[in-house]
Amino acid sequence: MEAYKQEFIEFMVESNVLKFGDFTLKSGRKSPFFMNAGAYVTGSQLRQLGQFYAKAIHDQYGLDFDVLFGPAYKGIPLSVATTMAFAELYGKEIRYSSNRKEAKDHGDAGILLGSGMKDGDRVVIIEDVTTSGKSIEETFPIIQAQGNIEIKGLMVSLNRMERGKGTRSALSEITEKYGFPANAIVSMADVYEYLGSTERDGAPVLTEELKAAIRGYYEQYGAEEYRGMF
Repeated sequence: MEAYKQEFIEFMVESNVLKFGDFTLKSGRKSPFFMNAGAYVTGSQLRQLGQFYAKAIHDQYGLDFDVLFGPAYKGIPLSVATTMAFAELYGKEIRYSSNRKEAKDHGDAGILLGSGMKDGDRVVIIEDVTTSGKSIEETFPIIQAQGNIEIKGLMVSLNRMERGKGTRSALSEITEKYGFPANAIVSMADVYEYLGSTERDGAPVLTEELKAAIRGYYEQYGAEEYRGMF
């Protein structure tokens, strides 16, 4: 596992973004872990977050793209922080763009916030986490409406590796439906592997009880392409 992935897992836990316990998700599923990207609230956290995203996007998609699109609302700070990180780490000027929930009809009019898009632009979409693909359903036609745009791919922070609308993961379903790759900085398998052998204050971060709960969760809700990985 790449060093930045290990650092990102530590970063999520230290920032209280990734938590373990007993949670009820919007879907109604009972989960032993929960991720809340809204817990990144300080300048230093956002700077580090942007750098992690930039490294992962660079690894997966290189530097040959023009716009980083972050769907409203959580995607807005992600796209801003990550474009800044690209300038800092790679000397590459990427434009950020996002959608408004409602189009503005005066001043800086239109549906987009930040940069506009034009024929020939190459776009990477950035999100916190995707469990159902709903936000892509909303933003894909917005991007398409801007012209002849090439979507290079999607990057999220965590691949939950659970079933989306069908038997496969939401990221796999997005790729199958829209034709562009969907990747994550880390997966829950990475988290399980790394934290399963990490100790804090002499105690394991993931106890045997938590490991069993995570395995049980994936036996029930795991995407078919990840069967047997826990």
